[in-house]
Amino acid sequence: MSIDAYSWIERSLETIHRADWYRSVKAIESRPGSTVILEGQELINFASNDYLGLAGEQRLIDAAIAATQKFGTGTTGSRLLTGHRHLHRELELAIAHLKQTEDAIVFSSGYLANLGTISALVGRRDLIISDRYNHSSLKTGAKVSGATILEYQHNDSEYLREILQQNRHQYRKTLIITDSIFSMDGDLCCLPELLEIATEFNCMLLVDEAHATGILGKTGAGCVEYFGCTGQPLIQMGTLSKALGSLGGYVAGSASLIDFLRNRSPSWIYTTGLTPADTAAALEAVKIIQQQPQRRAQLWQNINKLKQLLQEHQGKTTSRDNFLESWSSFHSPIFCVHLPNATTALKVGQQLKAEGIFAPAIRPPTVSTSRIRITLMATHKLHHLQKLVDVLFSILTNEEVG
Repeated sequence: MSIDAYSWIERSLETIHRADWYRSVKAIESRPGSTVILEGQELINFASNDYLGLAGEQRLIDAAIAATQKFGTGTTGSRLLTGHRHLHRELELAIAHLKQTEDAIVFSSGYLANLGTISALVGRRDLIISDRYNHSSLKTGAKVSGATILEYQHNDSEYLREILQQNRHQYRKTLIITDSIFSMDGDLCCLPELLEIATEFNCMLLVDEAHATGILGKTGAGCVEYFGCTGQPLIQMGTLSKALGSLGGYVAGSASLIDFLRNRSPSWIYTTGLTPADTAAALEAVKIIQQQPQRRAQLWQNINKLKQLLQEHQGKTTSRDNFLESWSSFHSPIFCVHLPNATTALKVGQQLKAEGIFAPAIRPPTVSTSRIRITLMATHKLHHLQKLVDVLFSILTNEEVG
């Protein structure tokens, strides 16, 4: 009897559907911005990581076009072969200047940056200790490395210390990995405590600044600058695809670290170099966040205004008082509305869309608990924020939602 080796795929899809975990793509039909056209409907966009509104900025578009006209659409090979352009080095030096590190290296995506860096730094004789809420790229990079992996409870530095006290002596090298702004929760890591613990136990520390670059700190350098930890011995990873409005990833740190990654990071050595368009756009974005601090200031005005509107509205209702129980402690453009299950989250997301707001449901396995994830942009207007709060409370105080 012939057995279909692929029949399990259909059964797996059926399980995904039953759990309300099924996903499908929806095409944006307009330039990125605070409002977008989705499936023919204009929606206020609270689902984008384009925090400073640079993905649709004309300066980035012009830089990408000029680079394409000069260098073509692709780099045709890895950076060590035919894939290197002067633009790549300009961008790396600009990132190092922004982060105030000795050097930086650019990868073709943020995911590849984490995979290649972690797997180059540690191996089978080593230990990785990871925050439980870390991004998938950090967790996958840890698995690829072959190192022993232990998780500590989210943002619990004492738990981390206990793990190190019990395990550090058994391993050659130890790497602590954490997001700086946690992408699905919006809170910040306890970086000063992590640095202190890393020094105490002779550990390397890698901080993923994907959602903090361009957002936090006096110059927009990220969480490291925000906490006054610039110049400390750590590894800073980040992305060019969020506040910088382009595509790619980077690692910034000591000159010896960057030189080592050029020689040992598989996802840099064996991957085609970042396109001229993406490189030029990211370089222009780094210039803009240094030249136009008012963009960052406007984003934080919007964050604080949304907090105020939420507080005012929540004071008027007696139903579901705790659905935004942690919003007042948020220190980023990411706000979460936690919901009891995937079905409810899908329903709330659909109701928001019907009212002209794009803030889709985030469900397992992306997160452990279902939620609506709301992200703010510098380009949102007051009436956008007011409508979000009015519609959100109207939906969540409806008895049918609970």
